[in-house]
Amino acid sequence: MSYARIRISWPKGAVDATLDDTPTARALVAALPVKAKAQTWGEEVYFDIPVTAVLERDAKQVVPPGSVCFWVEGSALALPWGRTPVSEGDESRLVTRCNVLGTLDGDPRGLASVRSGDAVTVSLE
Repeated sequence: MSYARIRISWPKGAVDATLDDTPTARALVAALPVKAKAQTWGEEVYFDIPVTAVLERDAKQVVPPGSVCFWVEGSALALPWGRTPVSEGDESRLVTRCNVLGTLDGDPRGLASVRSGDAVTVSLE
């Protein structure tokens, strides 16, 4: 079930995402707006956010490109749009199991313009 819509923006672009109604998605929305510095890991963008959560029952390590994920161990939002250094084949594989919060709207490959160190802002749409 759709819970909220957020916008993730950086110097060269922005994407919107639809969040599902999960405990971690509610915690993220409560923390917004958030400003962070982007990091990249293969074809994934991630950044620290001021949210803590436990691993949810349906947490996954392999997700569809464009998934909005929360990396519990790193307190970071993870946005894979393709292969990562631990991927097998063409899958989007996260470093560990992560809570899946929702999906990006449209083509997730727009995240390719994010560079490590870019300022990222996450806000309610």
